[in-house]
Amino acid sequence: MPTITLDKNLGRNKRNSKKVTCKVICFNVEKVNEVKRSIPTEKEFTELTELYAALGNVTRLKIIFSLSKGELCVCDIANVLGLSIPATSHQLKYLYEMKILKSRNDGKMVYYKLNSETLIGILKDDVKLIEETFTI
Repeated sequence: MPTITLDKNLGRNKRNSKKVTCKVICFNVEKVNEVKRSIPTEKEFTELTELYAALGNVTRLKIIFSLSKGELCVCDIANVLGLSIPATSHQLKYLYEMKILKSRNDGKMVYYKLNSETLIGILKDDVKLIEETFTI
């Protein structure tokens, strides 16, 4: 495995003496290149960040979990959450624009459902992780 060493004469100063760092700057070229090939693209990282921003809101998470039981109209979701219809519609519009939800019109009614069952599976697994790891 080729390794490149950039500087052999690095010392630790007294302020950072307890930190765990390499004393020599070097890297394994093959491993670094393999990791670079395996990580998502900048566009994918940007989209992932936007997805996490969308999920970083309690109301939106409640909507997603509510829709895990199936398609619901705006009024149903508002009642589940105890919110006004306009406030609920605002969050639904955001989730729809983020492509997390699908919608359909049925006369004067608008129904929403999850765009991906995979997402709710991941979120439910995350809840299990929290219960197993972070609860006392």
